[in-house]
Amino acid sequence: MTSSYVVTGGARGVGRAVVERLAVDGHVVVVDVVERLGWEHPRVGLVSGDAADPGITVRAAAVAEEAGALAGWVNNAAIFRDSGLARGPVEEIMELITANLAMAVTGCHTAVNHFLAYGRPGAIVNVSSHQGQRPVRGALPYATAKAAIEGLTRAVAVDHGPDGIRVNAVALGSIVTGRYDDYRAAHPGVDAEMAALHPLGRAGTAGEVADAVAFLLAPGFISGAIIPVDGGRSANGPDPEARPSS
Repeated sequence: MTSSYVVTGGARGVGRAVVERLAVDGHVVVVDVVERLGWEHPRVGLVSGDAADPGITVRAAAVAEEAGALAGWVNNAAIFRDSGLARGPVEEIMELITANLAMAVTGCHTAVNHFLAYGRPGAIVNVSSHQGQRPVRGALPYATAKAAIEGLTRAVAVDHGPDGIRVNAVALGSIVTGRYDDYRAAHPGVDAEMAALHPLGRAGTAGEVADAVAFLLAPGFISGAIIPVDGGRSANGPDPEARPSS
């Protein structure tokens, strides 16, 4: 039987790489605010809308089910706008936190209830960030939301493990995407800084994230885990007294 998947925020960047990787194994429905993907794949369809809208996500699950048994759901959609306690009103900060968290909660709610309705096991992968554990200064709403998403991941895994539903998260380091390239163009010298932050000496690729997501969606015994896909960034502790690598 053909499997199907739903990926939120799958029109570009990391999300697109995840979609293209999962399309090797089955049909993929993208949930994104764009009206068209701008690229085509015979196994990929689009449900246009807000990933925080349960009407949209339920429709995406139904469209995916028509193509094949829904086996996996990826909550990738995110908002990257920053704010802070000293420069933004509390309403703005709460709005940004809620916007990021709501998309993951809505996706988990839809996926869990779909799996339960069909009486089958399934897998969910939430896309988090190294900032869920080690925030970058100035990105308070994003870091707070990602920490909450990691808590959500563990809670859903505990609640619905008895139903055969596995839930994990990938916590990303810096990944090369169009957004990253724009940042690089505006900040000369950032490659050297990124190399220093990541023990592997570079930023990651979207394809490397996609491989990790596909691994977690495949049948297995991993659940409730937060898997760093960050080249060692979250393990790294830069220190002026550190000795050079030998």
